[in-house]
Amino acid sequence: MTGLIESLNISSLPYINALLSIFAFIVIAKIVDLFVDKAVRKFVSFTKSEIDDKILDIIHRPLYLTIILVGIALAIAYLKPSEKVIFYTDGIIYSIMAVIWMIAVIKASNIVIENAIYKVSDVTGLSKDIVPLIENVAKIAIIVAGLMVVLSIWKINITPLIASAGIAGAGIAIAAKDMIANFFGGISVFVDKHYKIGDFILLDKGERGEVVAIGIRSTRIKTLDDIMITIPNAIIANSKIINESAPTPNLRVRIPVNVAYGSDIDLVEKTLIEIALQNEDVMNEPAPRIFFSAFGESSLNLELLCWVKEPAVKLRAINDINKTIYKKFNKLGIRIPFPQRDVHIYQG
Repeated sequence: MTGLIESLNISSLPYINALLSIFAFIVIAKIVDLFVDKAVRKFVSFTKSEIDDKILDIIHRPLYLTIILVGIALAIAYLKPSEKVIFYTDGIIYSIMAVIWMIAVIKASNIVIENAIYKVSDVTGLSKDIVPLIENVAKIAIIVAGLMVVLSIWKINITPLIASAGIAGAGIAIAAKDMIANFFGGISVFVDKHYKIGDFILLDKGERGEVVAIGIRSTRIKTLDDIMITIPNAIIANSKIINESAPTPNLRVRIPVNVAYGSDIDLVEKTLIEIALQNEDVMNEPAPRIFFSAFGESSLNLELLCWVKEPAVKLRAINDINKTIYKKFNKLGIRIPFPQRDVHIYQG
């Protein structure tokens, strides 16, 4: 590259030759930029994916600026200044180049991550909500790598910094162990996908409600009493979770019904099926069923099994069906027994 500058010895003044060499590198940079923008873009347009076009939009400007900065660095070296001047000018120029490419790599990584997550989410079930998390982790890693490059350009020994960072990291990890536990709990929630927003879940502690938000630190559910509960992801990751909305949103409900001995059992079953089918929240398929579960102490014990459209209507359906059962049984003369005792008194 220095041979190119020496070939431009048009003037006897070295500064004029240096300026001409910078101008030559600007021309070269423009030619390369046009080549990338026209020829390479036309080539990548034949591919089905748009990711290469987006990456090309990101890198062509840093490539243009890099060629110009290299030309400036070589022009300064051609002038043969002192070693101190070369050290500082090269440090500034190559640090600028490192920052330019660090920003470009961050933008390109965001595109690649987003494209990859969206492609595999439908196959693996990986939630798309994890995209910001992965993007931030990748951004931090790229920034750290870029800072290491800049420090090496300025010939700064990074070994003590790495050791100090390790000690500081260990201290922070101990102080923020709960936060870290919630962070990794959030990752397990995203990866395993126990539930998604809109699902009705039941935890082993008894909390039941609709998932309204899934964050990195916690999950929020809204109960049927319109109370918002925030649960740390570390607890979620170590809890037994019943997802009432999976694998399908339909939910089967069990309604126990007891009738007195001597009741027409066929009439009871027919009446219960009709009541279930008349309810707007109950599905016709699968059809409601009756199970004669046991002979009780003072009653025939049955169970009405029916499917409701979604977990949110479970309590409403049970309430409406129970009210209708009570009214219909009274109308048909079907007795619902209740606990009672007969006391016999014997005299002397």
